[in-house]
Amino acid sequence: MPIEHFIAMDTHSYTTDICVKTRANTPGRTWRVATTIPALRQVIESVRRPRHIAFEEGPLASWLYRNLKGDADVITVCDPRKNAWIAKGGDKDDPIDAGKLADLLAGGYLKAVHHSDELSRDVFKAFVGSYHERVGHRVAAGNKVIGAFKRHGVMISQRDFADKTPRPCLMEKLQGDEAMAPAKLAIELLLESFDLARRHECKLRRELLRLSKDQELIVRLTALPGIAHVRAATLVAYLDTPWRFRSKQALWKYLGIGLTRKTSGSGPVRLGVDPASNKTLKSVIIGAAKSATTLCGDNPFARQHQRWKERGLSPRNARRNVARSLAAVMWGMWKSGNVYEADQVDRLSRDESDEPKTNRSDR
Repeated sequence: MPIEHFIAMDTHSYTTDICVKTRANTPGRTWRVATTIPALRQVIESVRRPRHIAFEEGPLASWLYRNLKGDADVITVCDPRKNAWIAKGGDKDDPIDAGKLADLLAGGYLKAVHHSDELSRDVFKAFVGSYHERVGHRVAAGNKVIGAFKRHGVMISQRDFADKTPRPCLMEKLQGDEAMAPAKLAIELLLESFDLARRHECKLRRELLRLSKDQELIVRLTALPGIAHVRAATLVAYLDTPWRFRSKQALWKYLGIGLTRKTSGSGPVRLGVDPASNKTLKSVIIGAAKSATTLCGDNPFARQHQRWKERGLSPRNARRNVARSLAAVMWGMWKSGNVYEADQVDRLSRDESDEPKTNRSDR
């Protein structure tokens, strides 16, 4: 049986420390090379197959994964949060980190982070992420304007200054003489920042809608109540493939709508959301559930929401359960290639036990 080689890389912008071991807790061989594909590939090809490569998730991870996946039998992009002991235990420098990562790889202790094999899908995911980042920036810029007015006793909301027409009236509410001139100038600059953030958001949204309408899967998912093009595009871009999840429960945990159980000895069982869940996807699927139950009229998910509330669940937990149901239907449509059928969803939801029964709140 051939000897397996475990190659761990501690990668930085300009240099990469590489450690190769045949099993855990051996000294291994080390290199320090430039962070370029030819330099990395030269070291990797000097190691006999079978060879396994591992490096941590980071800004370079997608680029490294796509370019080096053909040079290894198995390539693992791992979650650095699961490897915290590398930074905390014993001495620390880049070669030591690479050696410890090789030990984890040889021992089978690394948790893989999913990466797309296609450049186009990775670019689309980054574009979707840019849109959501711009949305957050616009919200933050608006909150700064609101805070600046509140500092002087003027209470407003974003709708009061989203349009430029009422802004002169708002500025007149800032009572004071020449001493207020610096405050007014600061607010005017904050409003300019808000306008720029909103223009960027609108531009990215238009392009995202254009790209989404060219993808059959995204268009098919928009038939689900509460899911329009932006939400469908976000789910498809971030999840990439339905086959990465072994069950719908695993999908729910990644989306931030599944609960994890923690207990020790005879102590109480504690339920909570996995802190490693994707916050963007949680916002999208919970928002979709809220829209499906309040804005989309009569539909199977709105009826599910009503049944769960009648069983005694809080509105918040009933909405979370609707989000689970939406995610499960979307996952099934993605895997099977089928279209949304409201009658079938309604029938299945009545036949099933409408899991889960817990009324514990997400934290």
